[in-house]
Amino acid sequence: MKVRNIIGAMAVVGLAAAPPAALAQAAATTPAQATKVDDGTLKSRIESRLKDTAALKDSDIDVEVENGVVTLTGTVLSAALSQRARTVANVAGVSSVNNRLTVDSKAARTMDRTADKAEGAMNKAGDKTGKAMDKAADKTETAGDKSASTMQKAGNKAERVLEKAGVRIEDDKDTARTTGTAGKQTGAQGKDDVIDVDANINDAWITTKIKANFVNEDALKGSDINVDTNSHVVTLKGTVASAAGRARAVELAKSTKGVKRVIDALTIASAR
Repeated sequence: MKVRNIIGAMAVVGLAAAPPAALAQAAATTPAQATKVDDGTLKSRIESRLKDTAALKDSDIDVEVENGVVTLTGTVLSAALSQRARTVANVAGVSSVNNRLTVDSKAARTMDRTADKAEGAMNKAGDKTGKAMDKAADKTETAGDKSASTMQKAGNKAERVLEKAGVRIEDDKDTARTTGTAGKQTGAQGKDDVIDVDANINDAWITTKIKANFVNEDALKGSDINVDTNSHVVTLKGTVASAAGRARAVELAKSTKGVKRVIDALTIASAR
């Protein structure tokens, strides 16, 4: 027992007599040095923890570790998730975390996609509208050409009808003159005068003129109208396809020069 006490006392004396440098070296040997983790292991641990964090599953985060300093880059959906990633990355062995994450909100990305789709839709709609307008313009131009041609044909036909009735239409004047009976009467007098229609419009001329006006009238297609004129009073009989056709027939008759009154005796075919 005495021997042990003597040995213990000698050990204490030895430590007391040890130089200060030796004591400092012993104190510097800390648990932190014993648990130091290499950069590759830290990176693997951090990436695994980030992957297992449900809130960060839609994030795009890159991890770099150098001498225990972690650098986070990429995008997250909010500032809160950026802070969460920083916390997750601060594992044992990490000296500091350099957070360089960018916040890219899902709402903002959705709005961008919506705006892109809207712009694309507007461009397509604009293209379709432009094409439709071009087609409409082409159809209108074609219809105009056909209408002009139809009107010209109708005018020529009306002119021929009036000429057969003894009336000549002059292109250079807005007047019509009779050459039939009046021409014979003036010929008997040894004159070749032409009598102005304004002063000599008769019932036959009025009837012919109204019938000519009905030719190629769209509203009167499919109609069967009889025109009778007596003392400049016109009576319209027969059938028309619609009320609009009936009104148009009466309007054309009333607007004919020399007509005093129009008697509407027309019926609508569908109403029979």
